[in-house]
Amino acid sequence: MILTNKTAIVSGASSGLGAAIAKALVQQGTKVYGIARNLKNLQQISDILGDQFIPVSLDISEVQAVTNWIDNTFSATNLPDILINNAGIGYFRKIDEMNYNEWTEMIQTNLNGTFLLTSQIVPWMKKHEGIKHIINIGSIMGTIAQPESSGYSTTKFGIQGFSEALFKELRYDKIKVTCVNPGSIETDFFKNSNITTHSNMLQADDIAASIIHILQTPDNVLIDSITIRPLIPQVK
Repeated sequence: MILTNKTAIVSGASSGLGAAIAKALVQQGTKVYGIARNLKNLQQISDILGDQFIPVSLDISEVQAVTNWIDNTFSATNLPDILINNAGIGYFRKIDEMNYNEWTEMIQTNLNGTFLLTSQIVPWMKKHEGIKHIINIGSIMGTIAQPESSGYSTTKFGIQGFSEALFKELRYDKIKVTCVNPGSIETDFFKNSNITTHSNMLQADDIAASIIHILQTPDNVLIDSITIRPLIPQVK
């Protein structure tokens, strides 16, 4: 896909990997609707990236809010080419120390939010003949679980299965679906965990560059799933 003059939606765009993806897309000439709940952060990113980045203050787990935004945004003359389901939250606790609200919040954002955006964007994608692309940000913990990650791994294993079913369903509509499973990225994501960040973690800009590469693959090339790890995972 040639990214110039394309239209993309990026959820979780107010910081971390989402902000890095939005920046990388804008640099390629793509118009980006950046979705997050933190409007202040989105506006700061817009001040940097310019008019190609459109801030959207939205809770993707709220059905009516998602429906209203999509209905009011897209039309026959403004069709989406790219959807990046990046928004996610993680709590890392022993199962007997995790409360129900934390569990539910992960399900609502990581799974239900991804479903809501995807299910309502796909009909618009089907309205034009070009190649379209959905990228779901999974996790290495959606391929192999670790202790104290039961809730987060449940959602990311779900994203892996969702993505696999979706690529088989949508490929004949010229909609590519890719699940990107990164290892730990050095961002603010780990504020809600007991995990300490370190310099050998993956960097958001590097993952964003990999996503740009996936989007730019030839039209008949589909990368359905990819795992990205740091070469050396720990500082010695």
